[in-house]
Amino acid sequence: MPEELKRINKYLSEAGYCSRREADKLIEAGRVTINGVVPEMGTKIGTNDEVHVDGKLIKNSKEAFVYLAFNKPVGIVCTTDTRIEKDNIIDFINYPKRIFPIGRLDKPSEGLILLTDDGDIVNKILRASNNHEKEYVVTVDKPISQTFITRMSGGIYLEDLKQTTKKCEVEKLDKYTFRIVLTQGLNRQIRRMCDYLNYDVLTLKRVRIMNVILDTPVGQYRELTEKEFKELSTLLEHSKKNYQAKIPRK
Repeated sequence: MPEELKRINKYLSEAGYCSRREADKLIEAGRVTINGVVPEMGTKIGTNDEVHVDGKLIKNSKEAFVYLAFNKPVGIVCTTDTRIEKDNIIDFINYPKRIFPIGRLDKPSEGLILLTDDGDIVNKILRASNNHEKEYVVTVDKPISQTFITRMSGGIYLEDLKQTTKKCEVEKLDKYTFRIVLTQGLNRQIRRMCDYLNYDVLTLKRVRIMNVILDTPVGQYRELTEKEFKELSTLLEHSKKNYQAKIPRK
């Protein structure tokens, strides 16, 4: 029986090095080699091939994956590039095993972000068509009107992104604070939506991702419980996992 080959981005993901999306970026940048040769996108490898990233040999470990829930402080950047950003999430957590964040939470925001070394779960959670919920509590600079709640929940066209936000659940909590549940992950989405309605965001905290609730102090993390992971796996069971990264054209 012929050996089953594996795409290089999937190999790096399963090895716990990075997500498939990040792997595609590394390949595009020429930082990955297979047997000493820089591969093309989509190249497949076998068990005897040697994969290096920036000259470091990457082995596909069979150890159990890590799943962390972290309460990100304001000022920390959700990037794995520790060479460029000194306030990066990887150095801040300083976990003894290589992990990477699932998605992003912008620098001025705080709250829940998941980290893992399981690349496949990243794609399932991030894919917008899977409609996975993320809940936020937001404080703005002006009293919240019913018109604001109606407009936010009904969808807003973001001119600079050329996209209309999906309808979502929005609830007023007090004069200046509201709760919003998104199934999208557009860049700075809540801030852009508020800005469109002439509101400035003062604080933004993510308090839930799917079934995982924020329950740790700012700057601390914990492992997902067995119950949480089982529930998460059930929610992801029918999620599409094939992610096609958008490679910039030169």
